[in-house]
Amino acid sequence: MSENIIILMIGVSTFLGALGLIALLWGVRTGQFDDQSKFIDAARYDGEEELRDAAMMQERKEEQKMKSRRNEDKKAKLKKQEEKKQKNYMPPD
Repeated sequence: MSENIIILMIGVSTFLGALGLIALLWGVRTGQFDDQSKFIDAARYDGEEELRDAAMMQERKEEQKMKSRRNEDKKAKLKKQEEKKQKNYMPPD
């Protein structure tokens, strides 16, 4: 009985290892591990001034995202309030 379990475990582990190897080769062939912008950004933002500018640009992007989220939240809140008013509306008899 234990020989069968060992044989099964070896077979399953071999299959999983082969599957992982195939996935790795697929990733390398399709360029999943290539990061072209990394080298371009390193050359572009080489000095301290450029690095500060890049950090400021990133902060601005984050601020814009926060503003848009706030606006969306406000719109959703107003929409809920309007729906609530419509549900509570009773026409005069």
